[in-house]
Order: sequence, then C-alpha cells, then structure tokens
Amino acid sequence: MTETKIIPIFPLDLVLFPRQELPLRIFEPRYKQLVDDCMLGDGQFGVCLIDENNSINGWNSPKLIGTIAKISKCEDVELDGLQLHIETIGRNSFKIKRIIPPSITQPENYDPLSVEGHQEISELHEKIGTEEKMYIQAEVEMIPEIDENISLEKWEHLVEMWKKKIIKQALPQVVDSHSLDHVLEQYYLNTDTPTIDYIYSLSALGAKDPNDLQPILEATSMDELIKRVEKLLTVQ
Repeated sequence: MTETKIIPIFPLDLVLFPRQELPLRIFEPRYKQLVDDCMLGDGQFGVCLIDENNSINGWNSPKLIGTIAKISKCEDVELDGLQLHIETIGRNSFKIKRIIPPSITQPENYDPLSVEGHQEISELHEKIGTEEKMYIQAEVEMIPEIDENISLEKWEHLVEMWKKKIIKQALPQVVDSHSLDHVLEQYYLNTDTPTIDYIYSLSALGAKDPNDLQPILEATSMDELIKRVEKLLTVQ
C-alpha cells in the first residue's frame, strides 16, 4: 500500500512545479485559516490547478494531480484589512485519492474580494464552530520524481521549438532569435547541463494557459515529459 496523508488544498489558476517559487497574497478567511493551520503544522499545503468542470460545495474544485507547497516566509501586510503575504516553494507532486469537502458551502453571490463577503464567511464559521475547516482537504499519495536526465541535444531541440513558436505567435511583429536568447538568459535557461527544472521553466514560458501545463506536471517519465512538451511547443 502506498502511504497517504491528509493535507490542505489550495485550488489556484496556475500549475506549480517542483522547486518553483510561488509568492501568494492571502486575504480570504478560509485561506487565512489554511495558512494558520500550516504554520502550526509542517508548513505544507497542496497547490492544484482549478478543475473548471467541477465544484465542491460551490467552491472551486482541484485537479487531482498537484504539487506540495512549503511555506518559507509568512508576514502580515496591512492594506485595507489584514492580508498575509507568503512565500512558498514547490516540493513533490501528489495525487488526490479522496477529497474532504470544506465545512462551509459557498454563499450565494459571494464576493471573495469584498469585506462583506469576508464577514459573511466569518459569521458562518462562528456558527458551525471555528475549529471546523473552511478549506478543502484531501487524502493524497506522493508521486515519485522523474529522476532521469535530459540530453543536451534534446534540450536544444526543445529550445528551438520554443523559439519557433514564439516567433510565429508574434507575427506580424518580427522577433529575432537573438532577442529570445536574451529572454532565456533572464530566466537562467542558458545551460549545458539541463535538468528537469529547465524543462518545467521552458514549458511555463511556452504556455498561454495554465491548463496547457497540467499534462506536463502529470508526466511520469522523461520520455513522456519530452513528448508532452513537444506537443505544447508545436506551432499550430
């Protein structure tokens, strides 16, 4: 039996890759509770891309493969009401085996950006008991990392595909290959010793939509990963 554990889940409009940094501003009561609970525990929660075809008690539902985010820094930011600013870094990816729904159903016409919305949620939470979790949790199992390397030749092939795609997308504007080398430099992607993290970063530069990156995260071998990145970078 693979070992599982229960973690808080934060559905977001992005894909987090292992070892990628992710700063977040937290202002919703349910996610402040999530961060508070993480800070009391091991500082880890799961980041999943939002599954647009489903919802859980009215809230955004997560895709079933995500990445553990480890909080490295947490500070209060006073603006118009208290916000938390956290810095996190991606760890292993995981698969959700079972979702534990939040204790509160999303109220009708809930506005996550408004003070009224926050008050409404906080009042509901006090009614049901503040020890109840307002956020989604899930029982997850960790996915082993791909530990194979990518050859320099294959990496350079992917970089060429990326350049072609960007040049084609920019038309009728003309983008020269040299200026794209500068972009690669800015993202520290000029290398003779590519690793899987370089592939993740290049994919993120080549994607228009986070849904394009979910298959990249879900790849389980280097061959499958390269095939999926080639598909992402193919000029339509």
